[in-house]
Amino acid sequence: MAMGSDIVSNSPRSKLQGYEFYREVLGSPKYIVAPMVDQSELAFRRLCRRYGGQLVYTPMINAKMFADDSKKYRNQYFDIPSGEEGDPKTDRPLIVQFCANDPDLLLTSAKVVEKHCDAVDINLGCPQDIARRGKYGAFLQDDWDLIYSLINTLHKNLTVPVTAKFRVFPSIEKTVEYAKMLERAGAQILTCHGRLREQRGHNTGLASFAHIRAVKENVSVPVFANGNILFQEDIEECLRQTGCDGVMSAEGVLYNPALFVGLSSPSPSEPSTSTAQDTDVSLLQRHPHLTSLAKEYLTIVTTLRTATSASAVKGHLFKILHPALTRHTDLRARLGSVQVNGYAKAKEKREEGTPYWATGLEPYIEIVRELEERLVEDEKRERGESLAGDESAAEETPDTEGKAKTLTELVGVQEATGFKLLPWWLAQPYWRPSPKELPGKGSDTVAAKKRPRSAGAEGAQPTTGELVPEKKLRVDLESSA
Repeated sequence: MAMGSDIVSNSPRSKLQGYEFYREVLGSPKYIVAPMVDQSELAFRRLCRRYGGQLVYTPMINAKMFADDSKKYRNQYFDIPSGEEGDPKTDRPLIVQFCANDPDLLLTSAKVVEKHCDAVDINLGCPQDIARRGKYGAFLQDDWDLIYSLINTLHKNLTVPVTAKFRVFPSIEKTVEYAKMLERAGAQILTCHGRLREQRGHNTGLASFAHIRAVKENVSVPVFANGNILFQEDIEECLRQTGCDGVMSAEGVLYNPALFVGLSSPSPSEPSTSTAQDTDVSLLQRHPHLTSLAKEYLTIVTTLRTATSASAVKGHLFKILHPALTRHTDLRARLGSVQVNGYAKAKEKREEGTPYWATGLEPYIEIVRELEERLVEDEKRERGESLAGDESAAEETPDTEGKAKTLTELVGVQEATGFKLLPWWLAQPYWRPSPKELPGKGSDTVAAKKRPRSAGAEGAQPTTGELVPEKKLRVDLESSA
C-alpha cells in the first residue's frame, strides 16, 4: 500500500486535526447538510443554516475540470470573485467537496479553495453511472492505494484538514478496515453512508446503522452518520444507535430544509424535545408551510451576487413543493415548462456587484404565489373552516361540531411503517417505491418494509445488496493510529 505522497509538505505543523478541529474550528456540529450535485449551492446552504444546519458542504466539484483553470467552471461551482462563497460571516463552517482520481489535480484544485473553507472533502461515495465512467466516487473503493494517495497528498500539503465521505462494503469487517485505512491516510473526519455502492435510485433500500456504528467504534477521528433520515426522531435514533458525532442528511433536507430546526444538540443518550407530543406550534416549526420555504429560498437567490443555476432553482422548487404539486398537477406542469428569462442580463449586472438573479425568476415566483393561494383554501377546507363567499364548499366540510380541526388532528399514520402522514401543504419527507413495489405490484414503499430507525438493530440490514453483519469483530485500535 502507498505510504504517502512524494510532494513536499507546506502545511503548518499547528494545523488542528481530529477532535480539536471538530470542536475548535467547526464548533462540534451534530446536524450536517450533505454535499449534493447542483443542490447544495450557496442559496440553499443559506436557507439550511437558517433552519438549524450547523455544518454545510458545497456540491461535489470535479477536481480535474476545476484544476483546468476555467473561470466559467470555477465560478459556476465555487465563485470566489463574488466574495460570498466561504464568507466567514455568512457561509462558514464550510467544507468543499471534490471528486477525483488524480492526486496532483486534486491538490491543485484544493489549493484554490483552501483559504475559503474549513476543510476539503473527498467524495468516495457517489454511486451514479457518471462516477463509474469517470472512475471516481464509490467506484474508487476497490483501489485503496489510489484512495490513500488522494487523501494523504491533501493531508500533507493543505493548510486545512482533509475529510472523506464513503459507502460501506457488504462485510462490516471490510468496512472497518477501509475506514481505518482512510484515517491512516490522513482523513480528519469520516462520513459513513451506510449503503452499498449498488443501493441507489429505486434500489436504495435501508442504510445499515450496524456498519456505521462499527466504523465509529474503530477509528479515533469524528464520524458522521448518513442514511435513513426522514423525520427529526430518526436523527435521535441514528445518534443513539451509531454513537456518531453528527448526522448528515441529503434528501431529508432537500424536501424539508427545516429538518434540523429547533434541535438542542442532545448527546446520543439524551432525547431532545422533538420526541414530545406534537402541538400545532411544534409541528409547524419542524414542518413549515412549504410555500413559505419556497418563497424564502427564492428571496435568497434574488439577493445574491453569486450565480444560482437555473437547474438548481427548479430542482429545489420541485422537491420542496412536491407534496402539493402531486395534487395541483397543472402547476407542476407549469413549473416544469418554465424557461427563465433575464439570465444574460443578470450576469452583466453581477459584474457590477448587483444581484445575479435580480430579474428573470418571476415565472417561478408567480407559480409559488398561486400555489400558496390554493393551499390556503385547501387547509381551510380540510380543517373544517368556513370559506368566505363559498357556501357550497362550506357545506362540504366535515362535521366538526362547530370547531375547526387542529393541524395535529390532521396528521395520520401509515399503518405499515408508523410514518406520519402530514397535510400536503406542509414540508415533509419523500420516500420512493422499490422496483417490486411500483404501480401494479403493490403500493407500499421501500420504507414500508421496515422503519429506517430500526435499520441498525441486530440483524436488520438494507433490503438490497446483501450486507453482511459480523457477529464478532476483532478490533485493533493501535493499527489505526
